[in-house]
Amino acid sequence: MGLVLPPIEAYQVHHLPIVKAYADKIGLVETINAVVPTEMAIDPGTIVLGMILDTLSGRSPLYRLEEFFTHQDTALLLGKAVAPDAFQDDTVGRILERLYDVGTMKIFTACAVRADQVYGLDKRYVHFDTTSISVYGDYRPPEEAEESVAPFRITYGYSKDKRPDLKQFVFSTLCVDRAVPLWGKPHDGNASDKTVNNTLLSNIAAFLAQHGVAPGAYIYVADAALVTEDNLAALGDTLFITRLPATYNACGRIIAEAVAHNTWEECGVIASTTPTQHRPVATYKAYEGEVTLYGTSYRAVVIHSSAQDKRRQQRLAREIQASYSTLQTATRAGEQQEYFCRADAEAAAAQLRAVPAAYHQVEVTVEERPVYGRGRPSAHKPRPIKALRYRLKTAISPQTEHIARLGEEAGCFVLLTNVPTAGDLAHSARDLLTVYKDQHGTEQNYGFLKDPVIVNSLFLKKEERIEALGLVLLLALLIWRLMERAMRRYVDTTGTPLPGWDKKATERPTAFMMVTKFAGVIILKLGPDRQLARPLSVVQQQYLTALDVPATCFTFPAG
Repeated sequence: MGLVLPPIEAYQVHHLPIVKAYADKIGLVETINAVVPTEMAIDPGTIVLGMILDTLSGRSPLYRLEEFFTHQDTALLLGKAVAPDAFQDDTVGRILERLYDVGTMKIFTACAVRADQVYGLDKRYVHFDTTSISVYGDYRPPEEAEESVAPFRITYGYSKDKRPDLKQFVFSTLCVDRAVPLWGKPHDGNASDKTVNNTLLSNIAAFLAQHGVAPGAYIYVADAALVTEDNLAALGDTLFITRLPATYNACGRIIAEAVAHNTWEECGVIASTTPTQHRPVATYKAYEGEVTLYGTSYRAVVIHSSAQDKRRQQRLAREIQASYSTLQTATRAGEQQEYFCRADAEAAAAQLRAVPAAYHQVEVTVEERPVYGRGRPSAHKPRPIKALRYRLKTAISPQTEHIARLGEEAGCFVLLTNVPTAGDLAHSARDLLTVYKDQHGTEQNYGFLKDPVIVNSLFLKKEERIEALGLVLLLALLIWRLMERAMRRYVDTTGTPLPGWDKKATERPTAFMMVTKFAGVIILKLGPDRQLARPLSVVQQQYLTALDVPATCFTFPAG
């Protein structure tokens, strides 16, 4: 008999072995299994890892998770050979319910603490933000459902997705060092950002203590929803940086003061990205002031951007045009009117001058218009005037200085803070602006959590499972950001940029950029042995070096 060789199997693994390597770095599976005991045949840590791998490869609905792993090398990606039917939807559903019973935040905190221990995350700045996630389906209210208690209510609310026709829930996160999430939680669909802020503030000190952060050793960064009387009172001595809402009179007053004094402090360029023709670099300048809110004085820093707020500029332009149109209509009507005595004309002129105009001024003069008698005029003597009539002549001119001042004010916003200007935690105006602009990284996380390529429309009919699925997405985001953080720290410490888009070097590599570099990586498996279908390219090897992941992650199963 001839020698029978085992069949050759081929798997498209793409970037998933790198994800597995990072899950191993933070001991994801072991941590979850230690927190979530179960007697099921498949451990919950492996199920969660499988869902994370699926999430970061495009995410399938639960009922297709089994199909996803039918075409995967489970021994390579999960650390042990697992039959695809272990991921059938009933099993995954039970695991989700088990995660909820134990406590999603308890599980995530354990994983985040482990990640913090491994990577030493910078927790000086703690960024908070919320978003709404729309869902499809009826979703009965808790009082009508079989279970009387639900972790949160899926209902109608203010939709940041611009989908008021859909029910939703609100998701909040707390992030540190390069937008790495440390905390996340779903809330009622109609929950207010202000209320969510207040709830978190009452527990944030105890939460950060789990990560070894002492009170007063961090700065809380949030958007304008933080500014309410209750939230400012709840902050107490906690240092914070936020944006003063334009709805507060103090905001307009301090901006007008800054523009009038014109004693700006140049902050220069904050962005680290290379400017382009369509996205020129923005420069900033600052003005230090003080405002009093609810009986307490705070440091207020007016920031002016050279790029200016386009939305505000457009609104100002619309208001100027509307003002001009209103005046033009009023002056045309006045010019068409004829008066029989000067007193009436002067009264009408005074009335027209009194028309309110925020951006223009109206000049009105009274012109005499003689009325001549009938007949041909004589060539030797003046034409006799029979009567005098009066008409108004108007001219509309813009208030140039006023409009220019308003235009400059439109490019301003105010940072509100109690961070001192002297001492260990002292921050200059430029420092405050730099820290607040990092809030954008937290907002970008919501693009990840809501990307339809990663997260399909949530279809689960139980809020408990949705919360557990939120845990999986948050863990996926944790690994995603840890990979991105590693690449950027590599660039910062070595000064070596990585190949980016269009073969151009970049100093700000992203996790998505890395994913595209490993698209199409294929593993050939012959029995227990594996090898790459083609050698890794130079670019791929550069990324593996930046990620601190060995190339053997593609051919040797961990564990």
